[in-house]
Parts: sequence; C-alpha cells; structure tokens
Amino acid sequence: MSRPSQCPVDHSGAITLDPFVGDLDAESAALRAAGPLVRVVLPGGVGCYSVTHHAEARALLTDPRLVKDINSWGAWGRGEIPLDWPLIGLANPGRSMLTVDGDEHRRLRTLVAQALTVRRVERLRAGIEALTTSMLDRLAALPEGEVVDLKAEFAYPLPMNVISELMGVDAADHPRLKALFEKFFSTQTPPEEVPRMMAALGELFGRIVESKRRAPGDDLTSALIAASEDGDHLTTEEITNTLQLMIAAGHETTISLIVNAVVALETHPEQRALVLAGKVAWENVIEETLRWSTPTSHVLFRFATEDVPVGDRVLPAGEALIVSFGAIGRDEAQHGPTAGDFDVTRTPNRHISFGHGPHVCPGAALSRLEAGVALPALYARFPSLRLAVPPSSLRNKPIVTQNDLHTLPVHLT
Repeated sequence: MSRPSQCPVDHSGAITLDPFVGDLDAESAALRAAGPLVRVVLPGGVGCYSVTHHAEARALLTDPRLVKDINSWGAWGRGEIPLDWPLIGLANPGRSMLTVDGDEHRRLRTLVAQALTVRRVERLRAGIEALTTSMLDRLAALPEGEVVDLKAEFAYPLPMNVISELMGVDAADHPRLKALFEKFFSTQTPPEEVPRMMAALGELFGRIVESKRRAPGDDLTSALIAASEDGDHLTTEEITNTLQLMIAAGHETTISLIVNAVVALETHPEQRALVLAGKVAWENVIEETLRWSTPTSHVLFRFATEDVPVGDRVLPAGEALIVSFGAIGRDEAQHGPTAGDFDVTRTPNRHISFGHGPHVCPGAALSRLEAGVALPALYARFPSLRLAVPPSSLRNKPIVTQNDLHTLPVHLT
C-alpha cells in the first residue's frame, strides 16, 4: 500500500523526484495525479517533463516531433547540463541505436533485432534452463535456515551470465562491470567520480571490442564487427556503445523483473496460491509484474523539436521528456479502477513497460524468457520460499531509472 505522497513541489509546480527512491509507489501516484504531462526536477537539479499516463505515452513514443538526439535539447545546447552530473551517462550515452532516429536507428538496430527475435531467443532456452538449474542446486546446498540474498545469489547472476554470453563478454569482467554499473546508474555517485567512471566503462568495453576483432566468436559483438567490415559501416564507437547498452539494459531489467515478481507474490499470498496451484500461468505473473511493479521506473530522454500538445498541456520545443513507466503502469484510464492492485488474473493486460514504437526494447523477448524459466523453477525447488524481513524494510537503490532493490533476503525452506 502506498503512503501519502511527500514529493516536493517547487514554486513552478514541478515535482522533484527523490534521489533516494524512498517511496516509488507514492512518487508514481503523485506524478500520475498531476496529469499526463508534468514538469519534474531530476536528481542533480536538472529540469524536464514527464509523461505519466498510458494513452499519452503511446502517442508521444511514436510522435516524430520527439527525437533522441541530445543536440535538440535546449538546456544541453546552452551548456546548462554539467558533464559531471550523476545521470550524464544515461542522458548522453554516446551514439548507438538508443540515441538516433529514422534510417540511422534502423541501420544500427537491425542486427541486434535479428539476434533477439522471439524465434532466435527461444533457442537460448535450453542454456538458460541449465544455468538456472545449476544456480538452484547451489542454493539448495546452503545450510538449512540460512538467510539468502536472492538478488545477489540468483536474480543478478542469471541475466548477467545470459547477456554476457550473448554479447561475448568474459565472466572475469563481471565484478568490474558490477562495480562500474553501480556508479553509472546511481544518483549518489560523487560528481568528481563521474568522468572517471565513464572513462573506465569506455575503456573496458573498448577492450572487449578489440579482443573480438582479434579473435571473433559466436556472439553478437563479433557479428556487429563483421557487419561493419562487410560494408555496413558501423563505427567502433557505435559497436562499443551498442555493447555497453545491451549489457546494461540486458541484465538490469531482468534482475528487477525477477526480484519484483517474488516480492509481489510474497506480499500477495492469495495470488501466490493461485499460481502455485497451477490455476494461473507464470506468463500472467510476469506480465502483471511488468505492469504493476515495472522494472524501469523512468526512461531518459526524448527531445521536442517543436511544441507538442499533450492533452490540455504543451511540451515546449527544446525540452526534454522522460517516460515514467512506474506511473503509467497503474493508470486507471487504461487498466480500470483496480489498476493499483496486483492481480495475476487480470485480462486483458495491455501495458507498455518495455516501451512502444520504434525504440521498443529489443530484449523484451529475452527478458520474458529468462523470467519465464527462472520463476517457476525457483518456486518448484523452493515452494516454501518466504521473505526473511518485513516488506516495509525492503529498500530501493538510489536509481531514478530502475525499480531496483538493494537486497532481497529470503528463507528458502
């Protein structure tokens, strides 16, 4: 149950987003109540707009007047966005399929999209099942009664290993990547550390790309390099940024999906009982979790190239827009008066938690597959799984873009 919103509102009516993500549900409710287009202030004092309702978000996500090119952002052009802003890596991640539109977007996205079609992703199932079984075997060998951080021991390593194998990243790089991504996503990274962190990520992924040039493998990074050499003209920057994007998005979203599904089931025992009795499919659990406790709370940025009407409001030209999926998922205009309830029997369940339009997440099928393997296997092995702490003690990490817990302590038996 959400607590009453304590979101600060400045003299202009803008809502300041909590850098510590102390109560994401209440913040999302406040954004949604403020209307479909809301002025917000991001951690670090950067102002922008947020779209918070389902119908308006769908429209804006396909509106050609909104682009991904940061040079269309007036504040960026005026030099008002500091390069040591903690969110700079999310706002300006370099040239990749995430930051271009039209023909350039299609060119950069094609190979990734081909590698992640539903049919091709399904071929990964056997490997994901084997990895899941191995991880559950390790958990089963722990001393009985021990409190286990399910995020660290299961929800994190599963998607990190899957996306790393797909992209050709060695497991030896995982500890370094984990440490750097902690700083990359956090609102609390000290400004003096931001440039060093960005440079370290660039060096790490640049090294991986160069190693694949020397010794190609059966992975997507090698395929991107081969395409560039066959005349597709992907630059080293584009390949490196695509690798970083895929690793970052390819594990963070799935971690949160698995963790949030477990929390939702454990705090809704009647829903859990329906699922474990086989009366509701795990697919329903995944879709309802994506809607009700979406892994991605806010996505940065799109930029208005001209004034864009949104309901009775206007997104001004040159302004930046974030898409607040945390608010959108519980929009009663889309999901009815029970939008605030976690209900695995909900039908239809048409959400946009993986985005919409040309920039819809290319890894959606992979994330659904991983959760679709991991969750039923977890509960089949540990049907008595339960939270080891009160739900109220679970805390979100200080990440404005992700609905991501610090830890998930559980008893397995």
